[in-house]
Amino acid sequence: MGKTGKKRILVTGSLGQIGSELAFALSERYGAGNLITSDIRDDDGGKLDGSGRFVKLDVLSQESFAAVVKKEKIDVIYHLAALLSAVAEAEPQKAWLINMEGLYNALEISRMHGCSLFVPSSIGAFGPDTPLDNTPQDTVMRPHSMYGVTKVSGELLCDYYNLRYGIDTRGVRYPGIISHGTLPGGGTTDYAVEIYYKAVLDKKYVCYLDPDTSLDMMYMPDAIKAAIDLMEADEAGLKHRNAFNVTAMHFTPVEIAAEIGRHIPEFEIAFDNDPVRQRIADSWPNYMDDSAAREEWGWNPEYDLRSMTADMLKVLGEKKINGELDL
Repeated sequence: MGKTGKKRILVTGSLGQIGSELAFALSERYGAGNLITSDIRDDDGGKLDGSGRFVKLDVLSQESFAAVVKKEKIDVIYHLAALLSAVAEAEPQKAWLINMEGLYNALEISRMHGCSLFVPSSIGAFGPDTPLDNTPQDTVMRPHSMYGVTKVSGELLCDYYNLRYGIDTRGVRYPGIISHGTLPGGGTTDYAVEIYYKAVLDKKYVCYLDPDTSLDMMYMPDAIKAAIDLMEADEAGLKHRNAFNVTAMHFTPVEIAAEIGRHIPEFEIAFDNDPVRQRIADSWPNYMDDSAAREEWGWNPEYDLRSMTADMLKVLGEKKINGELDL
């Protein structure tokens, strides 16, 4: 995509965890008039109001997808429409259809209309045979979840379209994403969002992962920053286009609870293991090596556990005072 020239941008899955906040960041950066947001659901609550023009779009319909791209003269697609890990494991056939057929349509449309394409991958692309500590950029990837299978397949398919057709495909392997703006959407790392809400609302939380489960995490502002920074990077410097490891911090439920306890001393955490999500979490890295992203396009997160926790609790506390906080 690069930094020069005015771009027309389409975001799919705009009502999802990342999509809704990415839409506003892109609108602010490139102008609302250059942004089209979309989702399979109607934006009945006006969640995306002010972030560009919304269209209802089923990414499984290549004809409808292509019509929007053609009509709106789209240059760049941020393709975020997908099922997340826990939901995908509950409905694996549906997950394959949405995650892979939707991506195939995005790639074909990018090929036909000359679009650049951002597609997020995930730590879910790794598996139990992957080195858990300082997980390399290039390593063994044999996931045991349907979500992971679709992410590995997606990385390879994006690589293929770049090599075969010259499509400007780019992506990152996101860790768990933490946000005060969008509620969890069925991911294995949802606890790291829920725990802040429950801390503010109830001063206690029952966690579905074991106390010592270490996972990579990232605050939403950094997740948005990673997507935009990568798409604006000089193409000449990119070696690993479609699956950059990116991370900002890693911690266990006990460690995040302790950090919350610095602000809310009476906060308590308990544990009730969910075997499905625990199995998925155990197959993911403790922490990734993101040096390739740092070297190739200057990745540098702004938040760590301490600064993120302070900001999350401040914002959620204000929402509670205003009667806007619910989980």
